[in-house]
Amino acid sequence: MKNLELSQIQEIVDCMYPVEYGKDSCIIKEGDVGSLVYVMEGRTRSQTHPYQAPREEVFGELAILYNCTRTATVKTLTNVKLWAIDRQCFQTIMMRTGLIKQTEYMEFLKSVPTFQGLQEDILSKLADVLEETHYEDGEYIIRQGARGDTFFIISKGKVSIQHNYRLLSARDGAANTGKDSPEDIRTANVIAAEAVTCLVIDRELPQDQSSNICKQMSGVRMDVPSQDVESGLSLLLSAVSSLNPVPTFSLSSWPDRYEAENAFFFNLNLADFNIIDTLGVGGFGRVELVQLKSDENKTFAMKILKKRHIVDTRQQEHIRSEKLIMQEAHSDFIVRLYRTFKDSKYLYMLMEACLGGELWTILRDRGSFEDSTTRFYTACVVEAFAYLHSKGIIYRDLKPENLILDHRGYAKLVDFGFAKKIGFGKKTWTFCGTPEYVAPEIILNKGHDISADYWSLGILMFELLTGSPPFSGPDPMKTYNIILRGIDMIEFPKKITKNAANLIKKLCRDNPSERLGNLKNGVKDIQKHKWFEGFNWEGLKKGTLTPPIIPTVSLPSPHNFDNFPEDKEDPPPDDNSGWDVDF
Repeated sequence: MKNLELSQIQEIVDCMYPVEYGKDSCIIKEGDVGSLVYVMEGRTRSQTHPYQAPREEVFGELAILYNCTRTATVKTLTNVKLWAIDRQCFQTIMMRTGLIKQTEYMEFLKSVPTFQGLQEDILSKLADVLEETHYEDGEYIIRQGARGDTFFIISKGKVSIQHNYRLLSARDGAANTGKDSPEDIRTANVIAAEAVTCLVIDRELPQDQSSNICKQMSGVRMDVPSQDVESGLSLLLSAVSSLNPVPTFSLSSWPDRYEAENAFFFNLNLADFNIIDTLGVGGFGRVELVQLKSDENKTFAMKILKKRHIVDTRQQEHIRSEKLIMQEAHSDFIVRLYRTFKDSKYLYMLMEACLGGELWTILRDRGSFEDSTTRFYTACVVEAFAYLHSKGIIYRDLKPENLILDHRGYAKLVDFGFAKKIGFGKKTWTFCGTPEYVAPEIILNKGHDISADYWSLGILMFELLTGSPPFSGPDPMKTYNIILRGIDMIEFPKKITKNAANLIKKLCRDNPSERLGNLKNGVKDIQKHKWFEGFNWEGLKKGTLTPPIIPTVSLPSPHNFDNFPEDKEDPPPDDNSGWDVDF
């Protein structure tokens, strides 16, 4: 909660409601699904941990992040008064305040004469990297003679410029000097003439962004002829447009093989397949290895989803999204979805069979990977991300368990349940992902975009190199708090090379706009990093590069997956129309 803004806290307080419990009452029961977080007045006792909470303690907070079961039973020691708020209300506040802030920044930028006429997407990118800074009356904002690397926009209040004693107020625009100095030395003092609020381009943006942007913006002055302002704006336009570029991905014309594939699978039915073995199980259902009856050399993975579970967990939209994204994904680094079926009990997804095994299983057996091995699998993910992001799709579930090796040993992304098409320059607010891999902005409900995928890429590198992710705690909430402390608080083992550590830290920057992969050169910044020096990216794309691990695949039975028990549950017939899922 300490990371929230005052306005957000006030809205949360306004939405909380009182609840009272008598002595020895049960507030939370371990194993129950919870959606409420409590702030209490009184004392409670946890039956799982011998603990007496101080006054005004917050508990049950994991429930406001996502749907989960309670990890402890909490009973009262005395009569207590609690203040509660549910997950939906909390997340609505976080999303609404984030959108309002973005809209306010956009409207303000449009009202400043300097920025009028800029395109909507350029203003959006500029608004994303602005930070609100407050100054008291008499406080120096800029000192004459200091080096300048920051661009200020006055949003509230007035400032005094000692150079010529002119007053600037909100909507006059920029207060940034240094135009006449080749070394960006400030040529005037700028002092708050009253309480002042400035919108500031982050001082800690990577050098290739901040220095370029500030140099271009330093020419935009309100006391210069209009033609000079227009000239400065053209430079500003080119600088800001490089902040979050629309990713590009070179894709040849639609291959004929995809047309042939569609025609082939369109005529198949469920009865055309035999089940050979089980590849995986989960709460959703199972993944079976199946064989085409008419051609035993053709094997596939059949993901079987329980309709009842989908409806009970309200995952209908996620399932539909997963289907649409996978059907449109034609990348050699993403598992193909060929066809879907459904009956009264289940949904079926017929997918490419990658029998080299889960990367997680191989990592567990080996303990950790060498630098070169990690480099190969990281590169496979980079290619998958480049493809997805070029289509405006965010993945959000990277981890070794979701990387499957094909018969060659190439890694492919699987499980697109958390993937979402958000477009370009847009954000989403859904809390999802594996706790150890969740980016800070997701935890803080600030809204996130494709940069969250690059955070998880850094986490994956660390886990592949060491066998464990860098952020890990005894429970999810402790893990999230460790993540919020930042990657610089993590001690890197000696086995992680200097270049690997450098790349991980650049991927795991707290500020999404600073992460490698999300800068002006996009994914090329990752591919050209020193850790990838000499890596054959072209060979990887063409499939001619030899993988570090060549799996042993023998059909019809897979040997690279764990053994799973048979599914004895037989869901009742779907006689409730509410269960039906559009698939």
